[in-house]
Amino acid sequence: MYQPIEPSFFQLPTLELAKKLLGKFIIHDQPTGKLIGKIVETEAYMGPKDKAAHSYQNRKTKRTKVMFEDAGHVYTYQMHTHTLINIVAGPVGVPHAILIRAIEPIAGIEQMQKNRGLHAKGVNLTNGPGKLTKALNITMEYYGHHWAKKPLYIAKGIAPEHIICGPRVGIHNSEEATLYPWRFFEQDNPFVSKFR
Repeated sequence: MYQPIEPSFFQLPTLELAKKLLGKFIIHDQPTGKLIGKIVETEAYMGPKDKAAHSYQNRKTKRTKVMFEDAGHVYTYQMHTHTLINIVAGPVGVPHAILIRAIEPIAGIEQMQKNRGLHAKGVNLTNGPGKLTKALNITMEYYGHHWAKKPLYIAKGIAPEHIICGPRVGIHNSEEATLYPWRFFEQDNPFVSKFR
């Protein structure tokens, strides 16, 4: 039923892609079975002119170099003890990315709970970018992988009826970029991360 989405899907303009990802599925094929989550929240980072982006002013480092490649590659990075996952967006050489902030668990939920620990239940299982990667067992080894290839891939889904946009989370030191309405989420979905 779930097949990798066509690579051409990722060629959309970054903000449009960030919205179109909502309702799509992230699948991670594991020896224990498929771990599947529906994307319910994203954040766009618009590269050179976005003070909240890792690639602000075209900053190209060992960490950000994949962002300059074709749209659809996986950009992983470490935040404290968590791995965060992004989708590279924009034309080659224009380092945009879209952070996956939250998913709704669909299949393999028992294994997700084992991956997170028994304390993680209900919406707390995947309602944040570090929580969802741990639940799906996604590590830094996927840096540079393509989201249209197994074993970690994005598959077609159903777009939500209502999408809300607002400021991104946790970027208070980014001057005017703090207020850009580049966070998108499915209205009333309980798995959307808490805005603090």
